[in-house]
Amino acid sequence: MMHIKGCHKRFMCVFAIMGVVLSMMTPATVDSEPVSPILIGLSADVSTVAVEGGIAIKRGATIAINEINQQGGVLGRPLALTVLDHRGNPSRGLDDIETLVVDKEVIAILSGVHTPVALNQLKAIHAHKIPFLIPWAAGTPVVDNGFEPNYVFRLSVRDEWAGGFLVKKVADQGYKKVGLLLERTGWGRSNEKSMLKAAATFGLEVTSVQWFHWGDKMFAQHLSELKGSKAEAILLVANAPEGASAVKAVAALPEADRFPIYSHWGITGGNFIEQVGLETLQSVDLNFLQTFSFLNPDNHPDRQRFVISSYKQWDDAVTAATIPSAVGVAHAYDLVHLLAKALKQAGVVDKVKVREQLEQLEPYQGLVKHYQKPFTPKNHEALDESDYILARFTNRGTIEPVHD
Repeated sequence: MMHIKGCHKRFMCVFAIMGVVLSMMTPATVDSEPVSPILIGLSADVSTVAVEGGIAIKRGATIAINEINQQGGVLGRPLALTVLDHRGNPSRGLDDIETLVVDKEVIAILSGVHTPVALNQLKAIHAHKIPFLIPWAAGTPVVDNGFEPNYVFRLSVRDEWAGGFLVKKVADQGYKKVGLLLERTGWGRSNEKSMLKAAATFGLEVTSVQWFHWGDKMFAQHLSELKGSKAEAILLVANAPEGASAVKAVAALPEADRFPIYSHWGITGGNFIEQVGLETLQSVDLNFLQTFSFLNPDNHPDRQRFVISSYKQWDDAVTAATIPSAVGVAHAYDLVHLLAKALKQAGVVDKVKVREQLEQLEPYQGLVKHYQKPFTPKNHEALDESDYILARFTNRGTIEPVHD
């Protein structure tokens, strides 16, 4: 794989698949120009707050592109990935879209972890009529965005359902009163709405809603407010840095006062383990949302083996238990395959026609699940609440599903 090192945000890094260009040339015309690739853009944080999630998305997409190219590419052309790093900044994310669409060979754009960035990109996405594929950002309005036709397709969690899933898990454990600890962004507000609605449905009392900003490290006052409200458990919506600070604050409480925490999956998109520390982590009852695990025996075994084997190009010691941010890898892998199917059905490299074909895909056996109908004109969510699972960290820092 060719990687243009030192790539600045204003320049596009193209991850071409090694050997593809030569393989696509006809033997009789070795001196002719190679076939140009169809490009897939990626606008994600691959260097700062959500670097683990961003890299997982990049690697999942790359593995899928390798596999597709080894099978001859799409419409006689190879695929390649163009990566821009928005560093979690909404303004940079908007710049990424404007940079990517300049190249007419970019057929679709993958987003990263952050809902606030994806929300800020929506107007440009629809102005340029380019499919926007979401492998992580969970905010409900990313898909329910008011644009018609809608160019956003998500294979990830939807906050409207994620909030209900987490609230139900808390209720199933017998808790009656819960406090919300949410980041003050569009993602946090999306979850507040869904969690309050679900709490009413399941008979839970939300005793307090505490808000924090990106970069906040002091959570003692928030925990004091939650304790004073008689909350028995915490629903947490945070990315890795703030989530780590919140968990460390809970761990610092007397053992009898430590809230059980049910978290959205944002904490798994960065270096959360390194920031918290394994010893501290084991002193807190922390569960969190996931959609996929390589440890799940119900997953398609052949695809699991292929992806794990392919991941070894970056880490030859990786196992099913140790792939970082496995959901990002799996979601991006399946999304790229679905995009390739839409391209084949369209029969032409045309963004509008590809968008239309994404709504008309036939059943597909992916890594995450068997998609009976991945997307429809009325539904741009490939996953639903039945695909969500609860997980926790082991004493080795790996993620494993929690079995009821």
